[in-house]
Order: sequence, then C-alpha cells, then structure tokens
Amino acid sequence: MVGTVGVGTSGWTYDSWQGSFFPDGLARRRRLEYMSGRLDTAEVNGTFYSLQRASSFRTWAAATPDGFRFAVKGSRYISHMKKLRGVEEALGRFLASGPLALGPKLGPVLWQLPPQQPWDPERVEGFLAMLPRSTGEAAALAAAHTDRVPDPCTVTDEDRPLRYALEARHPSFRTPDVVELLRAQDVALVVSDGAGEFPCFDDVTAGLVYVRLHGQHELYHGGYDAAAIDTWAEKVAAWAAGEAPSSEDTIAPADPPSASPREVLVYFDNDADGYAPHDAVALKEAVAARR
Repeated sequence: MVGTVGVGTSGWTYDSWQGSFFPDGLARRRRLEYMSGRLDTAEVNGTFYSLQRASSFRTWAAATPDGFRFAVKGSRYISHMKKLRGVEEALGRFLASGPLALGPKLGPVLWQLPPQQPWDPERVEGFLAMLPRSTGEAAALAAAHTDRVPDPCTVTDEDRPLRYALEARHPSFRTPDVVELLRAQDVALVVSDGAGEFPCFDDVTAGLVYVRLHGQHELYHGGYDAAAIDTWAEKVAAWAAGEAPSSEDTIAPADPPSASPREVLVYFDNDADGYAPHDAVALKEAVAARR
C-alpha cells in the first residue's frame, strides 16, 4: 500500500533537448516514444494555447507504452481570458478537441490560473462545480459543443473518473478556505515550486497530489541539485503512502493521514536549458529507492 507515482516533464518537443536527453539523429516524431521509455507521464502543453486535433491525441497515445499517463493542460481562454466565468461552451469545445481520444492514458486536467487572479471563492467554486467528473460526462458535454472544433472526439471507450488539479499563482490563495473548498470538490491544489516567483502550497486536498517543479533557483532555467531531488523524493514518497507532512508551505490544518495510498504526479518545467528530463529521471530513481 505505497500508492502510485508518475514522474515526467511539461511537454516534450523541445529542440534544446536534442543531443542532451534525446540522442543525436532521433527524429522529432519519435521524441515522445523515446521519453516514454524512461519516464511515466507527460503534460500536454499545446492544449493551453489552442484547440488540438483528436488525431494528435491518438498519435501520442499510440507512441507510448501501456500505463503511460498524459496530464492535459486546460485552455487559457477559459482560465486567463474568461477567468473561469461563462465558460460552458468553451469547456465543451476544449473537451471535444481530443483529450478523450487518449483513452486509458488520459490523466488529470490541469487548470493554471494567471498570477493576477486573486482568490474568489464564488468564481472558483462555480467553475469546479461545472466540471464533468467522468469521461462519460465529458463526452456528453463535448458532443453539445463541437462547433469550431476542427477534428472533434466526443466519445469515450469507457466511463472512467476524470480528475482535476488547480494551480493558483496569486498570494491571496494562501487561506484555509481554498483548502476546504478543494477538499470538498476532490480537486488537487498544485504544489508549484517556482523559485519564489509565485506562492507554493503543499496542502493535500484530494486523492491526487499534483506537483509542478518550475525551477529551483530561476524560473524555467537551471537544474535541481542532488539535495533538492532528495528532498522532493522524500515528500513524494510520503504523499503516495497517504501521509500529509506539514511545512512552511502548508496553509491549513493538515489533512489526517489517509487510509488509502494516493496517486502522485510530478512534472518538471525547467525546460529552458534542457534540465527537465534529466531531473525527472533522477527524481524517479530517488523515489524508487525509497519504495
């Protein structure tokens, strides 16, 4: 009963990784295949910027082994432009754009909020309440909003639970009310390490713990040293085992230890200098050594 841990990177198409992580001469179309042989999961970043095609999701699923998971980043049109209000049509289009085509490899959906957006309980609660909690519910919502979707997928091979994570970047989210709301909604509050550029919260709010590591000393640049990897490995192993260790980044009374193990997903986003995949491999090995 030690839970499940997946470690990966935020994206995988970076040319700067060629010759460092990806072997020289590896075709661009085979990068995901290569990475999925060494890591467990990946964030799909392109969905944040624009609607994708279902054919792309099918290609990604086919390129990865059984058990590989994709976290899908929610549309910035919903989170940054509409700021979570009046988004039912946009949410339907987002879901119709292809995530369901991942089948069993579809992991959680990440909603990253802009740093200028303060805590607004009514706005956040209203948005979370409209999110479909299964792939069947998501397919139904998607089917109602296929306009302006170039290659829609509005069916699911099986009705599975659909989970969510929320990454807050405004300091006003440092209140126990946030933790209380997300626990009630079973939504993960992202543990976001951003070199001090935005707040970090490590409260456990769901059966999923979602971690994004953007940089130890500089946002998106530089690597995590061995001591930092060791510290994060200890935290990840504890979360997976059902523990809820407190720290200076804990903003509410600790959640009682869970009777069940948790799923922990960790994504390195320090991609600018090519450190992310190497750090991910190091953390995966460090966590495995503790389990």
